[in-house]
Amino acid sequence: MRQNRACIIGSGLAGVVIANRLANESYDVTILERRPHVGGNVYDYVDEHGINVHKYGPHIFHTNNQDVYDFITKFGGFDDFDLVCGSVMDGKCVKTAFDFSSIDIFFPEEANEIKEHIKKEFGDAKSASILDLLNSSDALIKKYADYLYEKDYAPYTAKQWGIDINEIDKQVFKRVPILFSYGSKYFDDKYQMLPINGYTSIINKIIDNENIKVKLNTDALSICKLTDNAIDIDGYENFDVVVYTGAIDELFKYQFGKLPYRSLRFEFKYENIDSYQEMPVVAYPQVPDYTRITEYKKLPKQNVKGTTYAVEYPVKYDKENGNEPYYPILTDDSKHRYEQYLELSKQYKNLYLCGRLAEFKYYNMDQVIERALNVSEEIIKRGANV
Repeated sequence: MRQNRACIIGSGLAGVVIANRLANESYDVTILERRPHVGGNVYDYVDEHGINVHKYGPHIFHTNNQDVYDFITKFGGFDDFDLVCGSVMDGKCVKTAFDFSSIDIFFPEEANEIKEHIKKEFGDAKSASILDLLNSSDALIKKYADYLYEKDYAPYTAKQWGIDINEIDKQVFKRVPILFSYGSKYFDDKYQMLPINGYTSIINKIIDNENIKVKLNTDALSICKLTDNAIDIDGYENFDVVVYTGAIDELFKYQFGKLPYRSLRFEFKYENIDSYQEMPVVAYPQVPDYTRITEYKKLPKQNVKGTTYAVEYPVKYDKENGNEPYYPILTDDSKHRYEQYLELSKQYKNLYLCGRLAEFKYYNMDQVIERALNVSEEIIKRGANV
């Protein structure tokens, strides 16, 4: 009986999780990765100063999904890590998610009254989005919300996405909640942690399987052929399964037009000082160009001399300039265009889409692992029924 053969295009979390699951079901798996390393945007490494840094921006693993937790922790140890971020507004750095201390700092004379009004309107709720507070009919609550929106949410989001604030999918404003208590934590998940030996170590263990072969520096799109009803890869025998994790508009040669993605540029800097900023990640919504700074010796805390930090600049994605697509820009127009690509993809019987770029959807790490596990099961069940 011939062994089922699968090609995984991309070695980020989506790709390696599916590769692992299929390899464990005796699939012959080939991963094609255009970058010189595995791991996609979770790739990390130890820099020349002995500090572990995340090449493509900070990643903190957090989830409430037990299946996802059980899967990822099979491949290495993790330490608990409760992220506290900051935001600098009018020269003052406050913790985010925004808790009651933000009210004390920015509205000291009205702080108690604002907190009482919030408790009265929202009852036992632990938090709400900025949109919930902006829509309040209470003048004091709205005053507080307007301040946060005008000083943080609006300028940061406009810089991050590079489009008019009114065109942006409002769901992005829910990523940073407003807490109705003291004790700010950025995430509220059951599991919040960082890998002891880094994400790259985890990725390498996920794909450490005799049924998995990895080819780096290989642009799959340059050797990918779209036939009438299947995806073929030049230089390889036909694959029973092709899992694509890259940008879907590039796969189909932009025939419905380009989908908009946002990219990032990082300036890594080292200083021979003990600490650069109070918290690991601090946002700067009011500066004109960059959005935030990540100090990596605090992510997790590393007992090393000096400190490495990265200044993060949001930029337009342009493949010709060699930058990476990070975030799908979700607007009514882009979502409609994606649906056209999704419908087209259905005619290719061996093609599966998975991941932030392929599905034009914002996924956290745990969400993409969950999605990859589900896609894996779909492939395995379909193979068993063929």
